[in-house]
Amino acid sequence: MTQPAADRTATAQPEDFFQLLKPRVMSLVVFTALTGLVAAPGAPDPFLAAIAVLCIALGAGAAGALNMAIEGETDALMRRTRGRPVAAGRVSRNDAVVYGVILSFVAVTLLAFAANLLAAGLLALTIVYYVGLYTVVLKRRTPQNIVIGGAAGAFPPVIGWAAATGDAPWQAWLLFLIIFLWTPPHSWALALYNAGDYAKAGIPMMPVARGAAATRRQVMAYSVPMALAGVAPALVGLGGGAYLAVSTIGGAMFLFLAFRLLRSRAGETPDKAEAEGREAAIYDVRAEAKVARNLFAYSILYLFALFATLLVEHSLNGAG
Repeated sequence: MTQPAADRTATAQPEDFFQLLKPRVMSLVVFTALTGLVAAPGAPDPFLAAIAVLCIALGAGAAGALNMAIEGETDALMRRTRGRPVAAGRVSRNDAVVYGVILSFVAVTLLAFAANLLAAGLLALTIVYYVGLYTVVLKRRTPQNIVIGGAAGAFPPVIGWAAATGDAPWQAWLLFLIIFLWTPPHSWALALYNAGDYAKAGIPMMPVARGAAATRRQVMAYSVPMALAGVAPALVGLGGGAYLAVSTIGGAMFLFLAFRLLRSRAGETPDKAEAEGREAAIYDVRAEAKVARNLFAYSILYLFALFATLLVEHSLNGAG
């Protein structure tokens, strides 16, 4: 019988504490927060902007560490996550909690002094929302967990904007809306070929709770308003001509891939690695699930392209 992760002897290395921060997620948080900061009117002080981005990164990392502390035993049941530091027993649950709490305090306090109370308050709300509402309350109780909980990942551009200006106008919340609507199709595309892992861990992700066909319909249903929201910044003056082109072409491609997924049988059979009883690779899927894999991969490129274009446009305008 496998010993629970929380009970194993921890032999933590510095790399393990870095992995507790969920660096891949953190990189997206930092990128979208930086875009919000640069897109805000005015030119923020470079030093204070750097401190603000650092605080947002630390806050995101703190949320990741606390999530892993809470989810250690669940992560240990899933092939995709069982190598995480707490799940694998390299970091104890208590150490992960202390680490996350300290980072949260440092990030929020420093942001309050470096920027303003609104930005610090939004960062604190994001951490509590992700750890408390999503991880503790929603994740195991509803297939809409990623919809409601996904708001935590949509806050960074609003925090960046607030750090730069001291307020959070509707333009900042438009950036929030894009990420909020993007999260379900992105996450459910992945879940379609990892449903066995979620079922084993008792997590009612959409494919587990409602089935693959319903999940494919939900992906399409969210992709349409997401693509429209993606174009919206160009229509209200937040994005320019380059953004209009990228968001229109990128959104059309997203809808095409979502429609292909809708017409497919992705998620109807176990993923390839699970069927063969071996370790999973994130893109190692059965032929019928490749459309889900393709949408998942493209969704990352799509969101990056949107925010990168906004970042470049506003940086050039500021330089000019």
